[in-house]
Amino acid sequence: MSTMKRQRSDKAFNFTPFDLLTEEIVFLILDFLDENPLDKKSFSLVCKTFYAIESRHRRTLKPLRSEHLTTILSRYPHVTSLDLSLCPRITDSSLNVISHVCKSNLKSVDLSRSKFFSHIGISGLALNCSNLMELDLSNATEIKDSAAAAIAEAKNLEKLWLARCKSITDIGIGCIAVGCRKLRLISLKWCLGVGDLGVGWLAVKCKDICSLDLSYLPITNKCLPAILKLQHLEDLVLEGCFGIDDNSLTVLKQGCKSLKTLDMSSCQNVSHVGLLSLTSGAECLQQLILAYGSPVTLALADSLQNLSTLQSIRLDGCQVTCSGLKAIGNWCVSLRELSLSKCLGVSDEGFSTLVTKHKDLRKLDITCCRKITHVSIAHITNSCPSLTSLKMESCALVPREAFVLIGLRCRLLEELDLTDNEIDDEGLKSISRCSKLSTLKLGICLNITDEGLSQIGLCCTRLVELDLYRSVGISDAGILAVAHGCTGLEIINVAYCGEITDHSLMSLAKCPRLNTLEIRGCPLVTSLGLTSIAVGCKQLSKLDIKKCYNINDAGMIPLAHFAQNLRQINLSYSSVADVGLLSLASISCLQSMTILHMKGLTPSGLASALLACGGLTKVKLQACFKSMLPQPLFEHLEARGCVFQWRDKAFQAEVDPKCWKLQPEDVQ
Repeated sequence: MSTMKRQRSDKAFNFTPFDLLTEEIVFLILDFLDENPLDKKSFSLVCKTFYAIESRHRRTLKPLRSEHLTTILSRYPHVTSLDLSLCPRITDSSLNVISHVCKSNLKSVDLSRSKFFSHIGISGLALNCSNLMELDLSNATEIKDSAAAAIAEAKNLEKLWLARCKSITDIGIGCIAVGCRKLRLISLKWCLGVGDLGVGWLAVKCKDICSLDLSYLPITNKCLPAILKLQHLEDLVLEGCFGIDDNSLTVLKQGCKSLKTLDMSSCQNVSHVGLLSLTSGAECLQQLILAYGSPVTLALADSLQNLSTLQSIRLDGCQVTCSGLKAIGNWCVSLRELSLSKCLGVSDEGFSTLVTKHKDLRKLDITCCRKITHVSIAHITNSCPSLTSLKMESCALVPREAFVLIGLRCRLLEELDLTDNEIDDEGLKSISRCSKLSTLKLGICLNITDEGLSQIGLCCTRLVELDLYRSVGISDAGILAVAHGCTGLEIINVAYCGEITDHSLMSLAKCPRLNTLEIRGCPLVTSLGLTSIAVGCKQLSKLDIKKCYNINDAGMIPLAHFAQNLRQINLSYSSVADVGLLSLASISCLQSMTILHMKGLTPSGLASALLACGGLTKVKLQACFKSMLPQPLFEHLEARGCVFQWRDKAFQAEVDPKCWKLQPEDVQ
């Protein structure tokens, strides 16, 4: 009797509020734990019940190593989406395990960065995973038509990516067209073996296609009529299709009425004449991409003026004329997005007319439009107060006074790129009024100091990304203000800001979401500061400490212990030696290392580290190590999926940014 009482008291003592919740409610709670990848792991370690619940809840997996697939999949039996892009080595055996464990539960598989599998493994997936709807085989350069025939067995497939599968031909695409009738999206970018015949079969057999990417395919006008008859086609990418020209397009009687996005980038044989034929009848066209194509003339602008639903146009890299820009300004439609990045010929006269007419612009890109001045900036800020994104890198003739207008009139900005401009502290103080800013790029801005940056830190508390590359007037005081005010910061670049010390890193360590830190060329930073980052920033995934000469093994050991999410690191020119490099082997996520000009590193130490870091997929090494290490070592590592990039670069001395910064007289 006393034993029963003791059991009842034990149950009462172990009771938690979670016992009152149904599993469905706990699942809803877990849905909110997506911000930090470690949160769900912490949840599962609380007790056996939580461990089991988290196992049943998880639907998406992104494993780091294929050798653990059997264990992982047995732990998570209800997975529907499997992302293997971090596993460079996926064999047919791996796919066999997946297909037999996941079976009909599996709906999506990403193999876009994996190798070593063949048509046999793909066939197993297609046959055993009957509900497979999405398959990404991009970059699988070795697979051939036999793999395409295997894909055709996936009868419920709706989305298929085959970018750079250069060995697949029209025959393989024909098999897919016949077998996968439910396809809604297919990407054949750089599938150089596919031509008019294969694309034509797709258009005829797969009537539900909504998105079609034919970039850089050797196609001509022969397949276009069938494509334009697709009643549900919304996104069509014809980038770099040099076989398409005006003569082939003018024979088309009408365009595609359902089309919403058309990408004709790098189609230099297509002028306004061909575009008029292709877009005629495109009643729903919302986005048009003509980057690096024909000149933007009056004739081209006039040919597009009847696109009544157009909201976005990208003309990056095109030669533009003043009359062409003015004609775009006279369109009856009101654009919401305009990109003129790296366009030659953009001047105040034509551009000012354009932005004055399109007052509803939300996104504007005038990167490297080197002839515009304060006149254009005044028209932008006066006419487009609703801008949320403004990119104007390297607008060399815009004076510092003009940047004040941006903060005064464009208060809704969320993204602002002012790289390589003349902005000063007064401009920064004005821009600090843009309280919604999440991305701010101030690289190579030599006139800004801590005074202006401190105002950004005080007022722009939503900042997520900050780029201060080579902005040499910034020191610890400015970074301290940003770290204190912008605790949600995720990405910061202070490379070659030579006054940065450990104090900056200690302040940034209080930004728990920081995942990308670039401090290359900061010689005053030491292992002490890096240790603070390792301890405080558990989500750190990318670290660049190139030319941080005072970071040594003492910084690597705590980094290896605390930064378990680190995936990419650049150690070049640092003082890290054998012990420090070997310690990084405890970071199971680590995939990419750059190791150049490290004087303390020995061949044996390098060999030990490379063998111990089992998840490496890319390593950049000094060419001299190629002869110092045994060839079987490299063969073994390459068999694991690691790619080596050899560099034979001499030691580089630091350059004063003022010596190479583009000067206004260079654009005259």
